[in-house]
Order: sequence, then C-alpha cells, then structure tokens
Amino acid sequence: MSIVELEPPFIGADWLKEPELRFRDGHLDCDPKIGLALWGPLSAETGRHPARVRVGMIGRAQAIDNVRSFIAEDLADGVDGELASQPFPGMRGAFHSEVLVDEMAVETVTSNELSAVETGPSRARFEAFVDLMGRKLQLLADRDNPPDVAFVVIDDELDKAFRTVDYFEDKKPHHRDLRRAIKAEAMAVRMPTQLMHESTTRRVPAGRRSLDHPAEVAWHLATGLYFKAGGLPWGATGLEDGTCYVGIGFYRPLGDNSTLVSSVVQAFDDRGEGLVLRGQSFHWDERHRGRSPHLPADAAAHLLSTVVDRYRAERRQAPRRVVVHKSSWFEPDERAGFVDALRGVAEFDLLALRRTSDWRLLRFGKYPPLRGTILTAGEHTLLYTTGWIADLGYDHGHVPAPIEVADHYGDSDLKKLLREALVLTKMNWNSAGFADADPITLRFSRQVGEILREVPSDREPLPQYRYYM
Repeated sequence: MSIVELEPPFIGADWLKEPELRFRDGHLDCDPKIGLALWGPLSAETGRHPARVRVGMIGRAQAIDNVRSFIAEDLADGVDGELASQPFPGMRGAFHSEVLVDEMAVETVTSNELSAVETGPSRARFEAFVDLMGRKLQLLADRDNPPDVAFVVIDDELDKAFRTVDYFEDKKPHHRDLRRAIKAEAMAVRMPTQLMHESTTRRVPAGRRSLDHPAEVAWHLATGLYFKAGGLPWGATGLEDGTCYVGIGFYRPLGDNSTLVSSVVQAFDDRGEGLVLRGQSFHWDERHRGRSPHLPADAAAHLLSTVVDRYRAERRQAPRRVVVHKSSWFEPDERAGFVDALRGVAEFDLLALRRTSDWRLLRFGKYPPLRGTILTAGEHTLLYTTGWIADLGYDHGHVPAPIEVADHYGDSDLKKLLREALVLTKMNWNSAGFADADPITLRFSRQVGEILREVPSDREPLPQYRYYM
C-alpha cells in the first residue's frame, strides 16, 4: 500500500496601506472627519460648492421643532466629542457652508391628516401614509424656489405605526419599508430627501447612554446634506484614471409574483462619482438554479453596453478600463455577455467579492487583524476591510469578517483589484465614517435595488444617487 503525500497549501499574508482621501486644495488624509475639520471639502472654492443648504421640513409640529433646534444648535455650532467620537466643528467649520431651514417650505402633518390614513388594514394604512408624504413632497417641489433637501421627520409614534408592513398578495409574501417607499416618492418629484428619526436629535440626560453620540449624528447628517445639495465632501486616491467601477445587484419588482428579477447597476468613475442604471428583467427559477441569480448573456451584454454608453456621454470619452463587482460568481453565459459588451474596452476585470465568516485570522497580542490585510490560503484570497486601524487606535468593535474573491476573470492582478476595493470602502458620502465593510459599488447596488423595487417599471429612475441616499 503506497502512502500519498499531499502538498501543503501555500499560506501567506500581505497588507495594503490605508488609502488617503483628497480634500480642499489637494490636501490628503485617511480619515474623513480629520480631513474635513482641517482642510474642508474637496468642492470648496469651486462652482459645485453649496455655501448655503436650504432645507424644507415635513412632519408633525413638535418633531419639526426638535429637528429645527438640532440644526440651529448642534449642526451650526458644533458638538464636543469624546474618546471614541471626533468633535464636530459645526457646518461652517467642517464644510465651509451653513444649513438654513426655509420657513416657507415647512409642511406640517396635522392630526386630521393622520386620522384619515390610520384606518383600515395595515397595508392600506401604510400606502395611505406614503401617499400623504408624496403629496407633501410635491408641494415642496412645486415651489418657485424649492429647498435643496427635504427633511422627512419621523417621530416615535409615526415610526411605530408605519415603519414596515408585511402582507400577502396572490398567496405571496410582501415586505415594504417606509424609508424606501418615501425615497421612491421623492424621486418622482426630483427632491433629495433626508429621512430623520426625531429621536436621534434629542439630547440624552446626563448619566444615560444614547445609541449614537450627538457628534456622530451631526457628522453623518452634515456629510449627507452637503452631498445631496450638490457638494463633494472628499475624493478618492488610488483609483485609476479612465476606469469605470460597476456594482451589480438584483431585486424583485414590487408586486411581481413571478420569478422575474431585475438587475441594478451602480457605476462609479475614477473620481468616485456614481450613476444608477436599471437593467432588463429576466427569469430566474430559484428551485432549479439556486438563490443567487445570474444574468442571461443578452441581459448581461445590454447592461454593460448601457454603462459604457452612459460613461461616454458623461465624460465625452469611452472608459479605458471597466471593473465589474458582483457578490456571486460569474456563470459562463453571464461572463460571455459581459465580455461581448467590453470588446471595445482596452482592459476589464470581472470580480466577485462575497463576505464570509468561514475564515478567522489571529494575530499575536490582543488586537484583531489589521484592516487591509490580504490572506492567501491555497486557492483562496481574502481581504479584511474591517479590523484594527493602527493610525486611529481602534477597530470596529467586532470579530472582523473578510471579503473573499469568489471569482475573477480579466486583466489586472488581484492585489491591484483589492487595493481599489479598499479605496471604494471609503466612498460613502452618506456618512463620515472612516470606512464601510463593503466597497461602495456593492453596498449601494443593494441599497439602490431596495428603492427601485418601489419605482414602477414604466417610470425611469433618476441616475443621480443622491436620490437614493
């Protein structure tokens, strides 16, 4: 009997330096909050800079008053920080801008209006309330001088009554979410919105903990408002010129009880700016083909052809390189369709990245792996986008789970692609957080799909992703 000797798999580790971000006058820092506090936003002193952000308000009177006070005090004057929370220096200090409530653009939700929508089954109540919010948004949008952003203020009572609804239609379960439904209503009237839970603006009495520190609330809110009003908080470094980064996800259209699934794409260029596009519908049978959908060849080709055409229209030139991010591997037909659409592009990469908890990497000492660690074990390649951040001296407060390269087909080496993915974890302008766990391509393709479920198939969704934030 012969003994079979197995070759041990190669195991190695590498580390990617934390990407820096660009701020006013080309200044660099890896932390959005520090960069904004020291230098100001990238679009300051440019034609894109909103020196004044005018906001409208929709909600019940007391909740509006509480949010108005938060804007006038914390957002304008700043909030002291703590050990784990950077102080917020105020809207003018961080963004060289100010937020003003347009008192002529305040739409109060009255008791009579609520009484009219609080009767009937839960689905009817939910849809009536969404319709009411849609009419209020229409009133703001129809003004001669509409606000830059509309606050939709949800107090505890409204949140409890209308936050979600679950119902059956044609024996199929449906789940709807208030935030997504209101975003779709606001898109119909071209109004960027900020859904604000009134409870997040309340100061917690001394001795009690709040879920979010007031400085964190102010940072995240100010960053989102600045971008929704047209500004650019920061820019990326480390993204290749002439490259279009594409994130692809899937969603089921609302009310469609067949197995049709629509694709959604979020395309970002080397400046970090993105556009939303909706792909074709196609048939997917989960029972025979699994839960992870894959595009047919013709739908894949149409989708990426649309992306390339839109990039060419926006930038007045075709992309030199296209990188596609997806969370599941590429089936042969799907890959063939993508490759066919990219024949006129000099370089391209199809990269599948999926989050996994199957792996654990331990370091000597008490700290978890460094963010930016690449682990190679045999045929597996993983990237830690969360973990210990040496420059800041903190981690994300949990056991880090890496993202794994589930599939790759194309021209670039994996280290380059993972370095770009790490950069794209820092491009969420709806937050001033240090970084997200997923690159913005994948994160927003999921979130965009959730909102597009609420957009009727006969209405073209707006491409600017400030309407989806």
